[in-house]
This record gives sequence, structure tokens and C-alpha cells, in this order.
Amino acid sequence: MNHDFLSPVNDAAIAHLVLHSQFSLGKSIRIHSKQEGFPDLKGVKIAIFGVQEDRNSENNFGCGDHLHFIRKKIYQLYPGNWDIEIADLGNVLRGNKVADTYFAVSEIITSLLKQNIIPIIIGGGQDITYVNYRAYDSLEQTVNITAVDSRFDLGNLEDELTSQSYLSKIIMQEPNNLFNYCNVGYQTYFNSQEEINLLDDLFFDAYRLGKAKELENVEPAFRNADIVSIDIGAIRQSDAPANNNASPNGFNGEEICALTRYAGLSDKVSSFGIYEYNSRLDNNHQTANLIAQMIWYFIEGVNLRAKDYPFSEKENYQRFTVLMEDDDPMIFYKSHKTGRWWMEINILSDNKYKRHALIPCTYNDYKTATSHKIPDKWYKAMKKLI
Repeated sequence: MNHDFLSPVNDAAIAHLVLHSQFSLGKSIRIHSKQEGFPDLKGVKIAIFGVQEDRNSENNFGCGDHLHFIRKKIYQLYPGNWDIEIADLGNVLRGNKVADTYFAVSEIITSLLKQNIIPIIIGGGQDITYVNYRAYDSLEQTVNITAVDSRFDLGNLEDELTSQSYLSKIIMQEPNNLFNYCNVGYQTYFNSQEEINLLDDLFFDAYRLGKAKELENVEPAFRNADIVSIDIGAIRQSDAPANNNASPNGFNGEEICALTRYAGLSDKVSSFGIYEYNSRLDNNHQTANLIAQMIWYFIEGVNLRAKDYPFSEKENYQRFTVLMEDDDPMIFYKSHKTGRWWMEINILSDNKYKRHALIPCTYNDYKTATSHKIPDKWYKAMKKLI
């Protein structure tokens, strides 16, 4: 990793550590500071870094500033019963051009992924999700993205890359390594019917806010993701005011923390970002406090990963075969460890999509199959595979 891309953590956040208990999270994180330099990453499982870039954030300039407010709140929390090493790598500063910032962020994420370190990205606009996606190009694998957002951020293909047009770039630009995109928490009045229909035509997944608030419905969406991207604007304004596009409706604090815990629990999630935090609008640092707690729950989830996806030893799973009318039988697996469900997609062993042969699902999907109806997740996955 090129350490020159990263500036040390703000002195204000470091100085604040003296006020915290020796048992606080800040005392155990390996922090990139001016005094200590860049931390040793040997044995590190999670690395936090900030992005001080707002030039392509729509109507939310300032979303890359003052990330030390989030860090202060993270550092003062107490860790759970964790057995993982965490590092804070500092911030990527604004480049001379936005493309310079993008290049630095992509290089850092790629380097961390190759070291099996999960990056947590804070700050910047949600256009950084596109940069995160491009960082997987060198891994030569297909990618699933789950975005918690009130908008799809499709934009138009001819638009410049921004926080509200990044998805069209992911879908259309080569190399195209996207297998599935899932939106959690979209609000219909923020998205045109044409956009909603387009996502359905592409066999992507989308959960309206009301449905997504039934949290058990969306857990498989995180279990199936490689990248999780959260727009602070998906949280209602009363709980997270630090966003110029905030709305009265959205997830509340408890719900968004539950979703980030789902992301951490997923054996598949390998990068995680929280975007569009604008400190200028943050009353009493309320949003910074919530983001810190979201990150805490994500780390808690990572620490509790059951490593039951993909399955390795079949005796750890209960297999269910559902006979379908005029179709091949559908195969389901239930983990003895966690009680989580998967359904099997029959594909050729040399197919490039073979890592998607097991689709995370719920017990309700199994019940749907027993009623001789094809679950929506299975149908969409098959449409993408053929």
C-alpha cells in the first residue's frame, strides 16, 4: 500500500483519547498518527479510513470534512468481547482532480482486499461506491452490491459520475463485473416508475422502506453482498440530520444499526462504506454518534461471523428437496450453526458465476417453494445466469 495516499488522523481526535478509559476502543485501535506514523497491518482484520472528497456529491458539499468528529465518537465506545485487530489509517485528502482522489481510494481498497482486510470507508459522497466497485477489478470476480439508500442513484448514462448517477456507470461501463445490485429502503416518491421498472427488468432486488423495516426480510440481501454502501440520507432526518438531502422518513437509529450488524455477520461482505455525512448540519454531533455506533455494530457482526457460507462440510447443514410441478426439484440448505437458509442454483461447474450457486434466502422462500411457487430470488438469479 502506498502510505503517501493517507494523511494521519486529526490531532484533535488523538488528543481526545486521554479523556477515555484504558478499556475504550480508541486505546486498542492501531491509529495512523503524526507521532507514531503508519500502523503495522499484520494481523489486522478491519481498517477504517476517511475520504475528504465532496466535489461529485449532489447538493451536499462538505460531506468530506471534519471526519474527526466521527472518530471521537468511535474511540470513546467500549469494544465487545472481540478477538479482532482494528486499524485507523487516516484520511485520503482531496486530490488536485477528483480522479486523483478516486485513484488513491481504489488503490487503498485493492491493497486491503488482497491482504484480506475489510475496509470501512467513511466520508465523501456515495460516488465513492463506484470507486469501491472498480477496486475489485484486479480480483477478477463478479461482485454483488447492497446499497441502503432512499434513491437508486441511476442518473443517465451520459451524466458525469456523481453521487446520484454512479449506479448507471456500474451497470454499463466495462469491465462489467456486477452480478447483482440490491437496494434496501428505497422510497417510491424519490424514484421514477421508469427507474423502478428498469431495476426489475435487470432482475435486481429492491425493497421499499416499509418492507425493509421488517428486518428479517432483508437479511439475505446483506449475506449475499460483497460491497455494502450506506447513504446517510436513508436514515430519517430526526435521527441523522447531517445530510443536505435528508428526509423526514427513513430508517431509525436502531434499524440502521441492525442492518449494519447484518452486513458484518455476512461471511461474504469484504468492504463497507458510510457516505454523505455533512458535519456542518450535524446538531450536537448526533449523526457522528450514530455513525460510530453503526460501525460498532458492523465490527460486532464481523467478530460473530459463523463461517457458514459457502458451506464446507455438509453434515453441518440440513438438506431439503422440494419437488416442483413440471420442473426440476429445488434444493434448500439450513445451517445447523445459525439456522440461516440457502437455495441451490444448478449451473455448470466451469461457469464464471459458480460462486453464486448458493443464494441466501429465508424460511419464507422455502415455504413458497413447498406451495409449488418459484421464489422470486431463485427466478431472478436464474435469469441472470442464463
